[in-house]
Amino acid sequence: MTVQRLGEQGFVSTRQERFFKKDDYWYYNTREGVAIGPFDSLNEARVGATEFIDFIMGAGAPLIPTLERYGRHAA
Repeated sequence: MTVQRLGEQGFVSTRQERFFKKDDYWYYNTREGVAIGPFDSLNEARVGATEFIDFIMGAGAPLIPTLERYGRHAA
């Protein structure tokens, strides 16, 4: 079962796992589709994701379109 996030309404699509490992390093995906890393451990990736979310919450809505634009071009 997928739970709605704060502010979501209606149908909630299936979400992919936020954290993943590639070539012995850990990464996390943002909602905007940007993979951020590398981190040496899953715990470091979790801390990084928490810090990223805190940053986004502080930056506010104007930053979201920029992340979405660059997320489409990320490798």
